[in-house]
Amino acid sequence: MSVAVPETTTANLVEVKNLKKWFPIRGGILSRVVANVKAVNGVSFAVKKGEVLGLVGESGSGKTTVGRTILRLIEPTEGRIYFEGQDITHLPKNQLRAYRRKMQIIFQDPFASLNPRMTVGDIIAEPLVIHNLEGSAAARYDRVAELLELVGLNPSHVRRYPHEFSGGQRQRIGIARALAVRPEFIVADEPVSALDVSIQAQVVNLLQDLKERLGLTILFIAHDLAVVEYISDRVAVMYLGKVMELAPSRDLYLKPRHPYTEALLSAIPTPDPTIKRERIVLQGDIPSPINPPSGCVFRTRCRYAIADCAHIEPELKEVAPGHFKACIRDDIPGLR
Repeated sequence: MSVAVPETTTANLVEVKNLKKWFPIRGGILSRVVANVKAVNGVSFAVKKGEVLGLVGESGSGKTTVGRTILRLIEPTEGRIYFEGQDITHLPKNQLRAYRRKMQIIFQDPFASLNPRMTVGDIIAEPLVIHNLEGSAAARYDRVAELLELVGLNPSHVRRYPHEFSGGQRQRIGIARALAVRPEFIVADEPVSALDVSIQAQVVNLLQDLKERLGLTILFIAHDLAVVEYISDRVAVMYLGKVMELAPSRDLYLKPRHPYTEALLSAIPTPDPTIKRERIVLQGDIPSPINPPSGCVFRTRCRYAIADCAHIEPELKEVAPGHFKACIRDDIPGLR
């Protein structure tokens, strides 16, 4: 199946082409592979320099696996990963080390991602030590103080431990750690999902400000479409290991082209009670990634499914300028 991804260009900082990540399931006396969890099953997209690409979908759709595979925290099963035009899919670890400085991650859980036995100063300074940056201990301390101030924390807190901070403050510490080595690309893996709603807005605003000030490129992974709409330049919608739709943020929210995106958007609460919106309830649960449906993986829950959906696997094709969808039907009212 062909993939609708631009050719490798200097405008794209990160590109993935037909990316797959299958996790083997072993059984029996000889521990043979008896099945595979197809967490990511043929994903293709590009992230342009300086943009925020939102990656959304239900739990289990493969969003986090995509982010971690791009960073080579887990190894891809198939496909290609490009960074600044360089194929890094199979780079050995000694060569990949140089790219580690350019690509960092903000983890979902600010409680589990920080070592409780290390001070905040040591946590943020650790990447500097690993990559032998800033030279002396005094220079590292100055850099840590600068980073704490950058994310809105008091530099005098360097000797405190993670348990002395709130959830939102811990996530700011995680952001400071990710920024320590001056990366170009950040994978933000659901960075606000574990926080209170009031704190979520503060962290999202911080990321937006840092993106502008530092010229960052961000892959923003989330399941909250309202948050993604606010921060993202473009949005990719994933379902069961595949990209269903990819479009500029405004276009996708005003005029979705895929039935799955339509259903997700119908669930977003609206603050205006006079606005009436049809609520689309998806029937059943997301199928198992061990044995996904044939043809279109969304067909078992799609209210527009036809017989051909069971045996035709839809390509991610361009249906409007910059707007891609993976659906064989072009005759659905409101989704054309």
